[in-house]
Amino acid sequence: MDVARPGTPPTSAERPGLPRWLPGAAAAAAAALLAWGVHAVVPAIPLLTAAVALGIVAGQLPAARGALTGVLAPGLSLAAKRLMRVGIVLLGLKLSFIDIASLGWVSIATTVAIVLVTFAGTFWLGRLFGLPGHQPLLIATGFSICGASAIGAMSGVVRSKDEEAATPVALVTLCGTLAIGVLPLLWHPLGLDALQFGHWVGASVHDVGQVVATAQIAGQAALAVAIVVKLTRVVMLAPMVAMVGVVEHRRAQRELRASAGAVSAVEPPTDGRDVTTDAAAKRPPIVPLFVVGFLAAALLRTFVPLPEPVLDAADTVQTALLAMALFGLGAAVRLRTLVGTGWRALLVGLISWVLIAALSFGAVQIS
Repeated sequence: MDVARPGTPPTSAERPGLPRWLPGAAAAAAAALLAWGVHAVVPAIPLLTAAVALGIVAGQLPAARGALTGVLAPGLSLAAKRLMRVGIVLLGLKLSFIDIASLGWVSIATTVAIVLVTFAGTFWLGRLFGLPGHQPLLIATGFSICGASAIGAMSGVVRSKDEEAATPVALVTLCGTLAIGVLPLLWHPLGLDALQFGHWVGASVHDVGQVVATAQIAGQAALAVAIVVKLTRVVMLAPMVAMVGVVEHRRAQRELRASAGAVSAVEPPTDGRDVTTDAAAKRPPIVPLFVVGFLAAALLRTFVPLPEPVLDAADTVQTALLAMALFGLGAAVRLRTLVGTGWRALLVGLISWVLIAALSFGAVQIS
């Protein structure tokens, strides 16, 4: 039994009544507040992008690394997983299927097609370049749907480690930030009017905040189109995550049957545990609960006239939760490792960024 040295203050895990996750959650909340301050001073920097960037910066500081992997780790993990899911549920309150229907069937069909083609193409590229683990899936999700938030949602379904999601989050943040500066430079040379530019931005830029920062320079009408097109892509988060959830569920069932067969061939555990029950407990649900909540929130927004103060409050809470979650994910990024071994992931991300921009430009021409 370990005994604390005299005069040594107890850690958060040793203090009675203090949850282990509290220090990390408090650090994530402070970072979200700081990101809000950065956005308030420089509105062109989206709040969620600032939160990810702060996490990435913190993860590179040698003085902070011990705390990030020690006392702060439980709270940052809670923020990156559970708070992310709650934030995604509240994100559904931004969606109105009536607004999406107003785009017309051609725009809706092309937007859905772009998501599917970009997802499949990026996933294939990730496999082709030999990216490890779930990285191809997470990069494909982030680039095709809605950035770091989508990566967090998908990582919850496949139960990837925070470190595994770190590289996709860094890449989608990098490319989304580049889009804020690059796309406006191409607006007039490509011969797009303001509404076409807004459509292009909404169909190709990753995070909602990055869409706002990019499209607002073309005026309010362009911004409105960009947001509706972007939210049409966000709707795709639910079926894509649900589809992967079904695949993971079936994979877990196969593993459960295999483990049951293996258990029957050997001596059962002496501690009385039921190995098949343990495996079943680890099996993911067919459709994750937060996806159901996301769709329920979107339906509520569509068919129930919610008061503006309620929507504003939900938006504030949703933004705060996602900012905390994205700080937690960003803090897991190690740029030295990314530069040393992540060049293949960087190349996949850049190709995916060009792919979705090119497909979206073509869709604008036919819409």
